[in-house]
Amino acid sequence: MNEGAVKVLDLFAGVRLTPTQRRIAHCLVEHAGKAAYLSAAEVAGIAGVSQPSVTRFAIALGYEGYPALRRVLRELTGGADGDRGQDHNALQGAVAAEAAHLERLREQLERLDDVREAASLLIGSRPLPVLGLRSAAPLAGYFGYFASKVHPDVRVLDAGGTSLLDRLDQARAAGAGAMLALVLPRYPRESLEAIREAKAMGLAVVTITDSAVSPVAEHSDVVLPAAVGTRLVFDLHTGPMAMAMVLLQAMCDADPEPVQQRLEAFEATASRRNIFQA
Repeated sequence: MNEGAVKVLDLFAGVRLTPTQRRIAHCLVEHAGKAAYLSAAEVAGIAGVSQPSVTRFAIALGYEGYPALRRVLRELTGGADGDRGQDHNALQGAVAAEAAHLERLREQLERLDDVREAASLLIGSRPLPVLGLRSAAPLAGYFGYFASKVHPDVRVLDAGGTSLLDRLDQARAAGAGAMLALVLPRYPRESLEAIREAKAMGLAVVTITDSAVSPVAEHSDVVLPAAVGTRLVFDLHTGPMAMAMVLLQAMCDADPEPVQQRLEAFEATASRRNIFQA
């Protein structure tokens, strides 16, 4: 996500959007460079919504209409993708963009309400299913590895196919009350289907995804956005990984005594079994 798109995304922070409005917001973020110069009808055509929906969207953000919103978009995106970091090569530029994403995440974490709500939901779920398919599978495994040190029953769901929903059924039958979903571009259809099924089962869903207007946001109880780097052939997931570890820290803070007991028990076991090189 380039700097202009990040600035556009900030316009929607803290605003409760309808599914149709999320489509419009996603369109403006994805086409940040040119959206500021399109008419309401043209934006509607790209987003697949009606022109009045675009007008209502602008009003929902606090503007008199789409022309007023478009003026703000022009101010935000004008020159945003210019010569910043022109002395860097392409690989340095990609890393610099990741640093900018982490800085934005740092600013986002000044408000911890969503993180704390998510932590409270997840630490109390027995078991705790963690969904991550395709590109999100390694991140789900990474989170699950460390979460298992402080949570008694973490179940990583990192493979799709016909057994995925069976495993989700089993987790619910065993008492699960919430699920963590990690869903990254290009948003696997199976992930969205699993989230919808989890909601139908009565599970609360916490989602770490790349933006607040991700396609999975409308199906989640709590969304924790963290931008994905797009300047290399394959995406960089530094931001989502940082968010996952922040969430795990918040889970530990939400229930400190049992967490400390489990950590001490693990260290004692690791020492007895000589698991790690001294």
